[in-house]
This record gives sequence, C-alpha cells and structure tokens, in this order.
Amino acid sequence: MDKRKSGVKGLQGDIVKSLNALQDIKYRDFQAGLIPTVDVARIIGVRTPALRAMARDMRDNSADFLKNLPHGYFEENQLHAFIISNIRDFELAASAVDKFLPYVDNWATCDQMSPRVFAKNTDKLLPYIKKWIKSQHIYTVRFAVLCLMRYFLDDKFDTKYVDMVANIKSDEYYINMMRAWYFATAVAKRWDKILPYFKGRALDPWTHNRAIQKALESYRVTTLQKSILKPLKLNG
Repeated sequence: MDKRKSGVKGLQGDIVKSLNALQDIKYRDFQAGLIPTVDVARIIGVRTPALRAMARDMRDNSADFLKNLPHGYFEENQLHAFIISNIRDFELAASAVDKFLPYVDNWATCDQMSPRVFAKNTDKLLPYIKKWIKSQHIYTVRFAVLCLMRYFLDDKFDTKYVDMVANIKSDEYYINMMRAWYFATAVAKRWDKILPYFKGRALDPWTHNRAIQKALESYRVTTLQKSILKPLKLNG
C-alpha cells in the first residue's frame, strides 16, 4: 500500500505534516519541470532553505528518519540528503550515503548531497567511489562522478581518476550529463592533462560534445582555450 495514502505514524508523520505546512504550490509546479523523473504527486513544493533548516533542527534526532526508506516524497529525500550532509563523522556519513544512494531517484537529491566531512577524508572516500562508480543504479554512478569532480581535481588530482570517468559506458542521460560536467570542470582546472582526452576522443560522441559545449560556456575557460576546444566538437 502507498505509504502516502495509508498514513505514516510517529516522527515520519510529523515530518510530512511539517513539510505540507511549508507547501508552495507554484514552487511545486516549477520544481516538477526540473525533475521529470519524479512524479508531481510526490512533490510537495518546499523551498530548499526551509529544508536545510529542518535538517539542522533534526541533526540530533534523525536516526529513525534515516532508517525509514524508501521515503514517499521528494522533499523527504531532500531532507535525508541534507541531514547526511551535516554528519561530522566520516564513517557515519559514508555509511549513510551508501545506504541512501539506491533510493535516490533524481539529479537534484543526488547533486545536493554533499557531506562536508568528505573533503578532509578523500583517502577513505576513494574505496566507496570505486564501488559506487560500478553500480547499475543511475544516481549512484552519478554521485561517484560528482565526488571525483568535487574532491579529485585539485591537490588529489591524478589521471587515473579521469580514466575512471572516461571509461564509464552508459546510455543514461543523467550519468553522461555528469560526465560532461566533470570534463568541462576538469579541462578548466587541468588544461594540459585533460585536453588530450578531447583530442584523442576518449569519450563517446554525445558526452564529448556536451562537455566541450559546457566548457565553451564556462567563465573559467580562457578565450584561447575555447578557440582550441571549439574545433574539436564532433559532427553528427
């Protein structure tokens, strides 16, 4: 039976009531257009700052909520992601992400989940990334690439991580869009190391072209660099 119809008791029910009290119908309709993988009936319409505030308030009282998966509403998933992002212990945060990822069903929840503790524990994070990137679940793979983009393009940079992204074989739009975003960011940060991936056509044509287009639109890529990238776009 649909949990949203049958009713949810206790803390979960209180959370849904709180979310409904913050509903903005116009914002719900706007969001529905941005996250087409989520049925509009599962979107309440709560703005992100309010969800982040709820996550902060629940920091010390969220264990039962985090265990209660799957959630019925998009906003519950968002709240879940924001609570995880506030966890200060690496092992707890990584474990919570690992348990939640199979239930993530849209790009917004995936991309807005950003545990602060990951940045200072990249060596511990790497084994998780290597597992996630091999998943059959769209948003688990997307999150793995997002982590490589966030934490492994600066002082932890190594082309072996770039190869991990380049070697993904997928027809999934939300995976390849993240791969394109990764390469557009990477070429801005590591021009000499990333340009050969474009010249050597290391990516599938769709991702290759989308990555170049994103780079051409980026303020972090110089005019000279854009003049080199633009002719590398593939026809067809």
